[in-house]
Amino acid sequence: MSDLFKNKVILHIDGDAFFVAVEVAKNPKLKGLPVVTGEERGIVSALSYEAKALGITRGMPIFRVKKNYPKVIILPGDYKSYVKYSGMMFDIVRRYIDDVEEYSIDECFGDLTGLDKPLKMTYKEIAERIKLEVNKELALSVSIGVAPTKVLAKVASKWVKPNGLTVIEKDDTKCYLEKTPVQKIWGIGPRTAEFLNKRGVMTAQDFIEKDVTWIRQNLSKPYEILWLELRGNYCIELDPKPKSVYSSIQKTRSFHPATNDKIFLLSQLSKHIEEACLKARHFGLTAKKISFFLKTRDFQFKTYSATLPFPTNAPEAILKLAKQKFDEIYDNRLLFRTTGITLHDLVSDDLGQADLFGNTSQSQKFEIIHKQIDTLEEKFGKRVLYLASTHKALKRDMIGTESEDLDRNLLFL
Repeated sequence: MSDLFKNKVILHIDGDAFFVAVEVAKNPKLKGLPVVTGEERGIVSALSYEAKALGITRGMPIFRVKKNYPKVIILPGDYKSYVKYSGMMFDIVRRYIDDVEEYSIDECFGDLTGLDKPLKMTYKEIAERIKLEVNKELALSVSIGVAPTKVLAKVASKWVKPNGLTVIEKDDTKCYLEKTPVQKIWGIGPRTAEFLNKRGVMTAQDFIEKDVTWIRQNLSKPYEILWLELRGNYCIELDPKPKSVYSSIQKTRSFHPATNDKIFLLSQLSKHIEEACLKARHFGLTAKKISFFLKTRDFQFKTYSATLPFPTNAPEAILKLAKQKFDEIYDNRLLFRTTGITLHDLVSDDLGQADLFGNTSQSQKFEIIHKQIDTLEEKFGKRVLYLASTHKALKRDMIGTESEDLDRNLLFL
């Protein structure tokens, strides 16, 4: 019996090209075709392996894809479906594993330790069964890694992609780690990788061959934990609690009939900003970046993205920027049917840094006020107080609009 089976056994499951895979599952006619999502954001959010083979990358502007790759199918993100399929995938994992950590919308960890006997299967057979059921029931391809630690399980799940299954035992790590560039290790960013490369640490194997004194002298505590995990020592425990952290929060809504009424469109955007900020405050998060868009009745997207001068979850600062930049995407010759806002790069609301001009202080005052309003709304109901700029949108809601988001939370992508 190997060390893997004497100690922890951790599974990591990673959806292959998940957003696009969901689009293909919804519409099998897309199978085998170059497909990208992200039309509403103006950049490629996800892409099929066929699109990747053409040279398309994540973050590429959509207009460039249209110009250079006219045969590529470009879709707006359907985050409601992505969250739905994510939940169904995790439910399948939970048929076999009690302790499951939902790490992101398309990946999770599971603790397989000791489940081989009650399930009367080897650990590899359990992983194979999970992979098969996800494929059969959801028409999704996933790659799975099984190893003694979370970091090694991440190495394993990326070893064969797509549709791979790799088991790394503690005594067999060398053949995997010596072929894993240090920048591919989970938790090591570009700057740290550059620092390590300059000191001759090119692979994960080079990294673990450094002694602990060198690690402590040159790197901070989290990297010592990565070093231990890559050596097969289980340090990073699974967190099976439901997640309440998001990397992006989007609010969007369609209305009928389509309109070019600038005041109304701004009011709709104001309402979305208030709702997105409310969600961020609920989770104790602030946004560092935002993007907002208008969609025409012909499904053309007009998008603006910006980095905020300071992280915030107060709508006033975001609305001020949106009003200043609105004319860059607004055209009174077009009729619009949808507006939307996305808060990006969310960080804890206690991590904000003061700026030189007092803007952070002003924003914090607004955040305190809105937290008090949130308390009132919990007691007396929604919309006790709201921004004057939101009023026209709320009046239109009484006539009827169509929600498209149902909390389009991208989890921690």
